[in-house]
Amino acid sequence: MPACWRRRSWRFAAGRSASGSSASRRSWPRASRGRTCACRGRSRLRATTEAAVAALAAGALVVFPTETVYGLGADALSADAVARLLAVRGREEGKPILVLVADLAMAETVAAVIPPAARRLAARFWPGPLTLVLPARARLPAPLTAGSGTIGVRVPGHPVAAALVAGLGRPITAPSANPPGRTPPKLIDDARACFGDGVAVYLDGGELAGGASTVAAVEEGRVRVLRPGRVSNEALSRALEGD
Repeated sequence: MPACWRRRSWRFAAGRSASGSSASRRSWPRASRGRTCACRGRSRLRATTEAAVAALAAGALVVFPTETVYGLGADALSADAVARLLAVRGREEGKPILVLVADLAMAETVAAVIPPAARRLAARFWPGPLTLVLPARARLPAPLTAGSGTIGVRVPGHPVAAALVAGLGRPITAPSANPPGRTPPKLIDDARACFGDGVAVYLDGGELAGGASTVAAVEEGRVRVLRPGRVSNEALSRALEGD
């Protein structure tokens, strides 16, 4: 497994000023620049995620809550949107970007192969904070794989993140919404302080739990944890053993 997926892979380069990015100078349909939307409560969830999905479909960026911290979302299959994400939060060569999917069927649009053992882990822990590193399909935006030949994917357990992926109908990026040297944000104001108007919509899900998703690869039927997180190595091993 390429070393780029090890723990250091998930640090992020310093973002340039959001006010100088192309994203901050463009108007996005149904989403004003830097708009913050409260998404707590079922009635607000639909309206706010619709605005965010419209922004994603237009190539803009969205900050959204996950079951761990706030993530920075872009249409993962749009090279322009991924380039915009890197312009806003900064580029770090050789570091891949994980993506969120709605289900295994959507995972197959970015993963060339999903081994049986990986499918067992997905059945046990998705939706949830487990990122599976899988062989990547060709012709994905290059920053997603960073030359590793692999792609990190997961199905989110947070209803807002899940609604965004389902609404867009395509995978979205999900690095944490912070530059390096800062703690991944559990509060929307901390994410907004990083990116300002470089992000079209901020979805406020309140204070989040923190932590990180576990990043794991399956090789020859065995699981290898590349980054520790919310799902333990013991739980992964038990799932593969059928316990």
